[in-house]
Amino acid sequence: MKQSGSIPSTENLPIYYDLYTPEEAKEEQSLPLILFLHGFKGFKDWGAFPEACASLSSAGFAVLAMNFSLNGVGKSMTEFDQLDLFARETLSQDLEDVGSLIQAFKDDAIDFDTSKSLSTTIDPSRIGLLGHSRGGHTAVAAAAEYPEVQCLVTWSAVADYNARWSDKMIADWRERGVTEIINGRTGQVMPVKKTVYEDAQANADRLMAIKRVRELNLPALFIHSKGDEAVPYDEAEKLFNQCPSDHKELKLMPDSGHTFDTSHPFEDETFPDTFQQVLHHTRQWFQNHLQ
Repeated sequence: MKQSGSIPSTENLPIYYDLYTPEEAKEEQSLPLILFLHGFKGFKDWGAFPEACASLSSAGFAVLAMNFSLNGVGKSMTEFDQLDLFARETLSQDLEDVGSLIQAFKDDAIDFDTSKSLSTTIDPSRIGLLGHSRGGHTAVAAAAEYPEVQCLVTWSAVADYNARWSDKMIADWRERGVTEIINGRTGQVMPVKKTVYEDAQANADRLMAIKRVRELNLPALFIHSKGDEAVPYDEAEKLFNQCPSDHKELKLMPDSGHTFDTSHPFEDETFPDTFQQVLHHTRQWFQNHLQ
């Protein structure tokens, strides 16, 4: 089942979400919760992400896919029609959005249709995080930040966002207060304001995955493609090596790109082979360590 809604962010902007739950619920079932965090220039409905979330849910989880409140995608759910918000999407606000969703579950503020099984509930004390790219970076920080998080999986995660700012971007911020990037898929010119850079610099100890991963003592799986053209696979190696958990694993996938051979829109009837493997490893990790 899929249910959609929104909760307010700390700025009172909507955090849109889709909540997936198993079609066949067992009696008196308390479902662990997986939060899916999209990446930069991403959104919850990108490509194969909805199908992947539904697949994970069928294995006995509640899966909530979210749009960060400042990601620039409005009610269309698939178009960057709020570039004024995108321009100031800070890592701090992304992290706060994760916290807002966790608190909403604790407060029973997420609408959950239990018509198929009145005894089915969602357990907000058993939360797993799954993040792609920048979302993986935020997932690492959130796993360290919020004690409710019990398990972590990253796909193509960035290790240190402060290492990704180019000299040109920094020069633009210093001279004009804004830089522009091109969305390769849509051709849009997308502004990024100086506040994004300043936030990441000023709050690095809280926000940078490479720093927060050193605090993790929970099961953590880092999945990355050796052919990733956007985020080199050694970033996953850095996160894995710095993670002190006794239950950690690194899986490097061959012959695929940043999104494991998926694209937007996703119109295939089946997942590409590499993405199927990624999903298998992810499902197995959550089943072993969260369920």
